[in-house]
Amino acid sequence: MSEVKEIKLPTKVVESVTQNPNTLIIYSHPKAGKTTLLSKLDNCLILDLEGGSKYVNALKIEVNSLDELQQIGAAIVKAGKPYKYVAIDTLSALEDLCIPYATAMYKQSPMGKTFDGANVLELPKGAGYFWLRQAWDVWMTKIHKLADHIILIGHLKDSVIDKSGKEVSAKDLDLTGKLKQIVCADADAIGYMYRGVDDSLEITFKSSEQLNCGSRCNHLKGQVIKIADYDKEKNDLVNVQWNKIYLD
Repeated sequence: MSEVKEIKLPTKVVESVTQNPNTLIIYSHPKAGKTTLLSKLDNCLILDLEGGSKYVNALKIEVNSLDELQQIGAAIVKAGKPYKYVAIDTLSALEDLCIPYATAMYKQSPMGKTFDGANVLELPKGAGYFWLRQAWDVWMTKIHKLADHIILIGHLKDSVIDKSGKEVSAKDLDLTGKLKQIVCADADAIGYMYRGVDDSLEITFKSSEQLNCGSRCNHLKGQVIKIADYDKEKNDLVNVQWNKIYLD
């Protein structure tokens, strides 16, 4: 029998212990500058699952399989977790890698011993998505052990919602069904990034019916942050202000 721990109920307001997002999601249209923006964040290792970092100078390493991700993670831990930030670029690529892992998990289960399909998502009535979520949880748990701050980069999915009988365009994170809900619920901040005036980069944390954004962090709640300018001559981002998101 485990030892019973004495519970001490609080008698006064307990102060917050952190102000920065431990898990940050940034999503946008493809080629909007997410990877370039990551490259401007000091001590941020980009785990490139899509090959999009080839064109930027950055702390980066390509990841082509979950086996490679496991080896890289082990090396990071062995090195004493030297990175303050670890970025996953992108979430949809990680989802694709998790499908074979989910299929293997199902085949090893009692109910899946006779399954001879190549993809667990082939199961009827969407049963395979349960196993995809289980596989996702395994790997996200591993990823969150690699650094104090995890940044998850995602693509934009344009969808249509019904609002008072009218179809309205909505912007959301491109992930599958309940997996998207779980990822967003676990995040401390979700920002939609877009090009502003003169191609500057802006990130909005202001939520609406048409936009999936938000933050638990007080300094990001309801904010629209200009995080970088674009220099046409240099063809690069300048005046990058990550310190507006991560307060030091």
